Amino acid sequence: MLFLQIPLLAVLLVAGDNEDAFQEEISFKMTYSSSFYNRSWVKIRHSAWVGDLQTHGWDSNSRTVTFLRPWSKGKLSKIEIKELVEFHRVFSVEMPNQFHRHANQWQLKYPFEIQITGGCELHPGEGKAVFLKVAYQGSELLHFQNKSWLPSVKDEITAQPMCRRLNQYHVANRLVQRLIGYSCPRFLLSILDTGKADLQREVKPEAWLSTGPNPGPDRQMLVCHVSGFHPKPIWVKWMQEWYLANADGTWYLQVFLEVEATETSGLYCRVRHSSLGGQDIILYLEHHRSSRGWIIVAVMVPLVLLTALAFGLWKRWSH
Repeated sequence: MLFLQIPLLAVLLVAGDNEDAFQEEISFKMTYSSSFYNRSWVKIRHSAWVGDLQTHGWDSNSRTVTFLRPWSKGKLSKIEIKELVEFHRVFSVEMPNQFHRHANQWQLKYPFEIQITGGCELHPGEGKAVFLKVAYQGSELLHFQNKSWLPSVKDEITAQPMCRRLNQYHVANRLVQRLIGYSCPRFLLSILDTGKADLQREVKPEAWLSTGPNPGPDRQMLVCHVSGFHPKPIWVKWMQEWYLANADGTWYLQVFLEVEATETSGLYCRVRHSSLGGQDIILYLEHHRSSRGWIIVAVMVPLVLLTALAFGLWKRWSH
């Protein structure tokens, strides 16, 4: 199974090397997830991510890698891309066969889920970190370290025999170590170079306040909305948070605060983001309520006038 890593190793070794391409911690993560419903039905999903941004996907019908960004190929040539796609195609066929073949030995009970996560992290001034993990039913079973597979759970009846089996591939394990320890950081640097405009873009957030459903008698839910910002790190004053991804790759954050209905005086929402150049966004609840009051007035006045006009016309026509 692990010898399938060899074509990918040949592909990634040619990637560029630019140590100045990043100024903060960044990671490249590849995920392989498969749902084993029975011995003849397996659903497979591949994806790859640079930080929080997905850069590669998987077309299960054609068993082909999909490049989700114009720069997702890094600096790889057409031949290398072809080899990469072929590797994933073979991998998606052979990996399920291995788990089917050893399901009884490893005591895997259908239906079950297998997740494999591997990649690397670059830390400015501190070098790199690499990882490769295998999980069963959402719980980590084993991880790769120094050319060997080690159980992540002691005395686990599935992890121990699985590690013994995988550790028989000595040559392949050395190649895997080189893949995640050397090739992955180089490919990540290549991606950071080709995708610099997207990855380093800054989009200023928009912010507004609203009130949510009343959580109880004499209680009030206040909501501070922050939307359209990039990159993801942001600081907001209120307590509870909820991140959502927008379709354009920016982020949307809702921050909730539950307070006594009589204790809302002086409350405000403060937003800090790298795109704002040190100028925080400050939204005062009083201003929100005042603007809402003016909106009500602006709507009600025309309605009153129209009602009076209609009544006058009706009286005139009735005579």
